[in-house]
Amino acid sequence: MKAILYEKYGPPEVLQLKEVEKPVPKDNEVLVKVFATPVTTGDVRLRKADPFMARTFNGLTKPKRKILGMNFAGKVEEVGKEVKQFKPDDNVFGSTVFAFGCYAGYLTIHEEGVITTMPSNISYEEAAAIPFGTLTSLHFLRKGNIKEGQKVLIYGASGSLGTAAVQLAKYFGAEVTGVCSTANLALVKSLGANHVIDYTKENLANQSQTYDVIYDTVGKSPFFDSLKKLNKEGIFLNAVHIPPFSIFKNLWISATSSKRIIGGISTERKEGLNFIKELIEEEKYKVVIDRSYPFEQIEEAHRYVETGHKKGNVVMILKDNHY
Repeated sequence: MKAILYEKYGPPEVLQLKEVEKPVPKDNEVLVKVFATPVTTGDVRLRKADPFMARTFNGLTKPKRKILGMNFAGKVEEVGKEVKQFKPDDNVFGSTVFAFGCYAGYLTIHEEGVITTMPSNISYEEAAAIPFGTLTSLHFLRKGNIKEGQKVLIYGASGSLGTAAVQLAKYFGAEVTGVCSTANLALVKSLGANHVIDYTKENLANQSQTYDVIYDTVGKSPFFDSLKKLNKEGIFLNAVHIPPFSIFKNLWISATSSKRIIGGISTERKEGLNFIKELIEEEKYKVVIDRSYPFEQIEEAHRYVETGHKKGNVVMILKDNHY
């Protein structure tokens, strides 16, 4: 099968399309023929080993897991003899989490893993784009104990996490303010945001509104200004890697005030995937796709994601798999 490998950390050029051995499913696994896989900011960070801490679990000097990609959509080609939840020809989507391996023509995944059948009303391209931003934002909004009637600010509202967060926060009954650039105001409004702030023209510090929850999806919000905009028992959610020195700052703030800061790594679960699947089937959630690239243009896809200006999601299509 074809797969995209990287044998060293570095720029997009380290990604190489090669032929590798097709995996064989174990008794409790399914073999998925991959039709689409997203290029995420997480993939870019791992490719670059930025932050440096990425090397602690993926190899200090070179990658141990040579095939990137955590999310996929495709068709079940084969099932292990103990598999009960899936059968050949099922359309499926999901996440391999930290096993990676989705930049490939085929992958294997445990039937109890983060995998479920696709909604019938979306494409493989849309399905592949769901897990990264949607499951991450679902995790953090739930951690923030989001409630109906709360005022929620979402920083980076036009990215994969942000477009998911706007829709999920609205579904949970919040009054949503999205922060994005001028070019993305219409998109964020179309997803249901009650208010939008153009960060290129308006300073958050000058806003009079305060919030129950502030969710930074991109790690670029003005931290202390954001804290000032939190209500007395407000919660600041940080979906981006927190440097070690910031952990002590966060602990100090939590210890000296009634405000809370929640960060760390999100947890992806099958339950969350099925929850989003139901929203999509009920037409209460929309997947935002910015650009699609053929598998062979992986370098271009990574360069674009690395600009930090994508709207929603970027997806690779495996045309050779003939879906």
